Amino acid sequence: MTPHNEIIEKTRVFVQRQLQGAEAGHDWFHIERVWKTAKHIAAQETSNLLVVELGALLHDIADAKFHNGDETLGPRIAREFLEKEQVAAAVITAVENIIRHISFKGSYTSENYKTIELDIVQDADRLDALGAIGIARAFNYGGFKNRKLYDPAIKPAQYATKEQYKSNEAPTINHFYEKLFLLKDKMNTATGKQMAEDRHRFMETFVEQFYQEWNGVNGSAPY
Repeated sequence: MTPHNEIIEKTRVFVQRQLQGAEAGHDWFHIERVWKTAKHIAAQETSNLLVVELGALLHDIADAKFHNGDETLGPRIAREFLEKEQVAAAVITAVENIIRHISFKGSYTSENYKTIELDIVQDADRLDALGAIGIARAFNYGGFKNRKLYDPAIKPAQYATKEQYKSNEAPTINHFYEKLFLLKDKMNTATGKQMAEDRHRFMETFVEQFYQEWNGVNGSAPY
């Protein structure tokens, strides 16, 4: 086993153990999908594959929304693990920065960290929030948080700050307008953009069908 494959395998085992019992939208299977997609995108780009793979595997090692909003915990756990495995300092820093900057809520800040490795992992993570898997994850998390499926009286919002976005408790259908439908135009790589198109259309079809069933056969999307 090459050193690259050895550290990837050790990281895979570590992450799988850490995420036992995690909410289904942010569990090991989410990580595995993002990891596979990131490798697919990276094959079309010039990047540091070790950083891409480690960033994908560790990007949700301690998602802040499940840890009282602590955004420092994930990077810290990743660093401690990678230092123990004697990974190069520059690689560790790059992975930490992926974890810090990957989230959609980061788009509400003025921070401007940018690398091709972040672009790749971010696209892979965002793709997992689109399409059939994205729909399943959205409603799973909504149920986890005991949110309504839909409430016609609660319109989708536009959030001005990261804090507003993080604290919202809107029905799950609103999440399509407040995040999921926005992701297609936020993709970084050509491969990511291409993959996002089909998944975006699938979600549009789903939401149209949702409204038809909610309102009767002649119902339509209100937004």
